[in-house]
Formats: sequence, C-alpha cells, structure tokens
Amino acid sequence: MEELFDTINVRDLLSTHDLTDQTAPLTAPDLRLLISRLEFHSLQIKSKVQSYIASHHQDFASLFSLCNDAVSRTDEISTDLSDILGLISYRPIDKEVKEIIDEVSAKMKEARVKKELLELVRAIVEIGERLKGVKEALRDGRLRFAAEELRELKKDLRVGDENASEPLVYGLLREEWLDCFEEIQELLVKFVESAVRFEKESNRVLVKYQLTVDGLDGIELRTVLEAMEVVGILDYGLAKVADLKIKYVISPAVSYGSPITFVEELNPGPEKMSEAILRMVPSVDDKIENVDGKTIYSGIIQVVKFIHKRICLQNGSWVRCFGRLTWPRISELIISNFLSKVVPEDASKLADFQKIINHTSEFEAALKEMMFISASDNKDARLSNFAENVEVHFASRKKTEILAKARNLLLQCDFAVPQEYTGKDPICKNDGMSVDSSEHVVDLLFMSERCVVTKAASQLMKLVHQILQDICLSSTRVAFEFYHAARDAILLYEAIVPVKLERQLEGINQVAVLMHNDCLYLSQEILGFAFEYHSDFPSSIKEHAVFADMAPRFHLMAEEILQRQIQIVIFNLREALDGADGFQNTHQIQQFESAKFSIEQVVFILEKVHIIWEPLLLPSTYNRSMCTVLESVFSRITRDILLLDDMAAEETLQLQRLIHLMLENLSSLLESLAAVNQKGKTEGDFARPLDDLIPSLCKFRKLAELLDMPLRSITAAWESGELLSCGFTLSEIEDFIKAIFADSTLRKECLWRIENVPL
Repeated sequence: MEELFDTINVRDLLSTHDLTDQTAPLTAPDLRLLISRLEFHSLQIKSKVQSYIASHHQDFASLFSLCNDAVSRTDEISTDLSDILGLISYRPIDKEVKEIIDEVSAKMKEARVKKELLELVRAIVEIGERLKGVKEALRDGRLRFAAEELRELKKDLRVGDENASEPLVYGLLREEWLDCFEEIQELLVKFVESAVRFEKESNRVLVKYQLTVDGLDGIELRTVLEAMEVVGILDYGLAKVADLKIKYVISPAVSYGSPITFVEELNPGPEKMSEAILRMVPSVDDKIENVDGKTIYSGIIQVVKFIHKRICLQNGSWVRCFGRLTWPRISELIISNFLSKVVPEDASKLADFQKIINHTSEFEAALKEMMFISASDNKDARLSNFAENVEVHFASRKKTEILAKARNLLLQCDFAVPQEYTGKDPICKNDGMSVDSSEHVVDLLFMSERCVVTKAASQLMKLVHQILQDICLSSTRVAFEFYHAARDAILLYEAIVPVKLERQLEGINQVAVLMHNDCLYLSQEILGFAFEYHSDFPSSIKEHAVFADMAPRFHLMAEEILQRQIQIVIFNLREALDGADGFQNTHQIQQFESAKFSIEQVVFILEKVHIIWEPLLLPSTYNRSMCTVLESVFSRITRDILLLDDMAAEETLQLQRLIHLMLENLSSLLESLAAVNQKGKTEGDFARPLDDLIPSLCKFRKLAELLDMPLRSITAAWESGELLSCGFTLSEIEDFIKAIFADSTLRKECLWRIENVPL
C-alpha cells in the first residue's frame, strides 16, 4: 500500500517541454492532458485498493468481529452497573453500617469515660484520706510525716498550677490542702517561738530542745526544723527569730559604746540537753574601744557560733537560711555604725585602715566556714568590699562635704554689690588696685581686663582650685572622685543661682550684671584648668579629667543673661517712646508735652542703666551693650519722625527742639562712651568710632538739621552724598520733602534731581 500514498508530482504528468520557468502559464492543451492523466491515475489507485481488500478479506472480517464483541460486553457491563445502583438506591446498606459503627464508638467512649471517672473518684478518695491522715498526724505530733505528706499532696494537686478546666472537686481539695498547710505552718511557728525566746530583762537568749505546744509534748526542736524544711517554710519559720536576734543581740553588740561579752550556758537533761542560754554581759572595762573592729567582730562570731550550734544544730542548710535572713541587716549595721565612722578623714591615714581591712576579711572567712554566708557569692562579702574600697569611701565623703560647702555658699550669698563698686568707674586692668585688695575683683585669664564678681563665685573658684590641687596629690580612685566633685561643684552654680535670682533677672538691676560677670569669670577659670593643673594629674585620669566642655556653657550663659538685660532695657525704652504717639502733632501743646515726657523717661532709663552697668561690666562689654541700647532708641525716634506724612513749619521746630533736648540730656552719657572707646583704642581692644557703634546717632543728628533746612539745601546735601552717608534712603528723603514742603514746581524739580542722582 506504500505506493498509494506516494506524492504525485503534477509536473511529471505534463508534456516534456521545458518547465524550467516556474512563472510560465499552462496552456489549454497542457491542462487537458493533465486532466486525462489524473483520471487514469485515479483508476489505477481504485484498482489497487480493491485488490488489497480482496486479498486481506479474512483479516478485516476478524477485526470487525472483535469490535462487535467489545461493544456487546460494554452493553452488558452497563446493564449490570445500573442494576447495582438501583439496588443500592432502594436498600441504603451504607447508612446502616454507619449507624452501627457510631453506636459502637459511643458505647466505647462511654465505657472509657466511666473508667476515667472511676479512677478520678478513687484518686479523690485517696487524696481525701491522705489529707485526713495529715490532720491526724498533726494531732498525734507526727510532724515529719505530716510535712512529707503535704509536700507530696502539693505535687498531686498541682498547687500553684491551677487550670480553669479542671473539675471543681480539685479546687475544694486544694482549699483543704491549704487549710492543712496553714495549720501545720501555724503549729511549727508556735514551736519555734517556744523553742527560742529573748528575755530582754535578763539580757539572755534561751533555747529549749524539748517543746510543748497545744497539748503536744516532747516534740524536739530538730523535728520542728526538719518539718519546716520539708514543707518549705524554713525562711518563714525562722524570720521572727532572725528579727529578734538582730534587735536584741546583734544591734546592741554593734551600737553600744562599750563592748558586750557573750557567755554561753548549757542545762543538760536526764537523757539529752534540755536548754542552751546565751547571756549578754556589758564589759566592765570602759577603756576598750572598737578602733580596729576586732572586739565587735569577735562578739558577733560568738553569736553566730551559738546560732550554728544551738539553734540550727550544725545543719548547713539551716545555718545558710538563717544567714540569708540576717546577714544583709548585720552587714548594714556594721557598715553604718562602725566602718563608715572609721573611714579616714585625711588621705595620710589611709594606710592605718589596713588593720580594719584584715580583721574584716578574717571575720567574713569565719562566717563562711560556718556556712553563715556564701563562700562563692561575692555579694555576701559586703564588709570586705566596703573596707577594701575605703579610698572610694574617703573620696565619697570628701565629695559630699565639698558639694555641701559649695551649695551652702551659693545659697547663703546675697549677691549684693559692695558699696565701694557702686557708682565708680569701671574696674580696669591697670587701675592700680591690687588683685588681693578684695575678693570681689578678679582677673580674667584670657582677657586683659578685670571685673567685679560675687563673693559666691570667687569662693567657689577657691574651693575648686583646692580640689584640683588635691587631685594632683591623690591616688587614681580618689582623684577620679575629686574630679567629679570639682565638676559638680561648678555645675551647682548653674543649678542654684538662676533659680534663686529668677525674680531679679526679670528687671534692670545690678544682680543680673553680677551674675553675667560670674559666668564669664567661671568660663575663663575653667579654660585655665587645663594649663594650670592637667599636667600634674595622675596619668591614669588625664584622658578623662576634662573641664573644657564646661567653659562654653558658662560663656553662653553669661551672654544670654546680658542679652536678656539688653532686651528688657529696650522693651522699657519702647514702652516709654510709645507714649509719644509717633511724635505726631507736636505743634500742639498737649502733644508736645507728651512727647517731651517720653523723651525724659527715655533719658532717665538710660541714665539708670548707665549707673548700673558702667561700674560692673567690662569696658568692652559695657560699650557694646550701651551702644546697642542707644541704637534702638535713636533708630526708633528717627523712624517715627520720618514716617510723619505731613508736618507744619511750627511742628518741625518742635521736633527739632525735642531732638536737641534729648541729645543735650544724653551728652554726658555719649561723652563717657566716647572716652571708654578712646581708651580702648589706646589699649588696642576695640578701635571702632562711636558713630560706627551707633549708626543711627549720625542720622539722628542730621535729622535735626534737616527739620529747618531749605529745600535746595536738602537737595544739595543728597546730591553730595552727605545724607546717604548718614544712613538716609532715597524713599525717606522723598517722603520727608513731601511731608514738609507743599507741592510746587520747585519741589517737583528737587524731587526729580534727587531721583536722578546716581547711587
């Protein structure tokens, strides 16, 4: 059959003429020939197919028979499946099976629950019986058995680990367990209180070993302690004994001026020892002193030995428990009543403290041997740590004293200005006054000037200098504490003084100026510490002992106080000038008097400021600050007058009169400023002329001239640049001319000339 499926090439059916040209069209004869040959070829194919089928007839018949059988079987399976589905639909056997399985599961679950409930009931009954046994054991005096049963029942009932989903009966059983626990706890505490008694009248501690409480006779102290340990209330049971031991035995031994001797007595019974007594007998020798602590330590060791042997019966865990309850308070008593009081007050006596360090170490070693304190926990070595750090305690005490002294002198200083510096000329470097003539006058290390400071600031610096000198001679630890003391003492000024002087800083007064000087002086002194002391500091603290970071904050504080004063002055001056109502209508008598009063108020405020500032502030600072204040005054008055949009001829004369009045009243102030400025020029400190420091002064004076100057003269002054050099602007001159001179050809011409002057 392969030849039937061969590809037929149409061109092979055509004639044999040249077919190389693929684009050449076929002619009609070619097409007829092609059709004829295709028909012939088709007949050949049909003939071959018929011959193939005829030769394979048996194979095709078998194939068709097999297909027919498969179709028949498929129909039978479909019929059987339909019958099964119908049977299931009419008789739901799967549902019956499921119901049987569910019933069996429910029965099994019910049986399992009943079994668990039965076991729970048995456990509850057993626990109830055991709780009853505990109560019976307590009544019979079997304390150890009752304690062990309670410990086991605590685990079974999971006391402290309650679950909300548990049966209610568990809660009831826990309550019953708690009742038993409280009962045994109360009983054991009574036994301990009966066993150890403190008789204050006879100064003795009595320990009994055969105890009787609530009708229970012959209970031994050891049994009671064992029961408390089993139940887990050993700390609670011994707490009261520990408190009384501290109160009646340890505290007197440490606090009394004369030492106490402890005497132990034993009272043996028929079979066993029945009592042990510790008597406290004050020493008859009043000359014995607890200088090195040996007497105190030996007395406490006697007490601890008595506790170890007679109360805790040489049981290590009981002794350790008693030690945990008492040692923190015992060590605190020894530190506060003995060690802290024998800390040397002088660094030269630190070496003598070594004896106390040795006795303290031996004392703690003895306590560790008796297991009263832990041998591995460094926290229990409190006394040794304190004694070995005596240098730090010495420095800490000194630091406290230094800060207390600094605080007192800052609080007690009244910040009053000495009478000899009130109203005088400013203090200068070369005024002939000795630096030591008064503690109020100090040199500024990095400035060629001197200033007046408060007694508090000068004494504070003396104190700090003394601390820094001690640092140079001290050990590393002491030096480090002293370093912090010096810093803290300086910072106390920042913390105390601004709060103390809060009200004074709100007004214009000498206190604020003195505080400014103090801060400036402190900042200068702080900067000098590095040059004066740093090289002599112990090498180990040189890197950390830095003061330079504090200088800027005090310098900034000084500047803030000064600027605050300046702003307060400027505010008062502005309030005074507000009364002039912008200097309007001064040709009217009432308005003129009001403006004149404002000018007089301004002059009064400026004179007051001059009297307060000049004697106290540094000349350079005074000059700069006063010029700032005057600049605000002159600029404000000049601006108000130039803002007037209409001025009569008489009004200009009155304004000129007011300006002259103010300049005349301030002449002495301006002359003093000029003198200070001239002195600064000779010393090379500040060489700027007064007109540069008060730019509005020249403009203010020129304004007085302009008020009665002819229009042509004003125009000529602008053209020459004279008015521009005085600070006038083009718009100000134009508005000034329009306010004074009426509209005319001349005014227009002058305004045109002014506008066209090249700037």
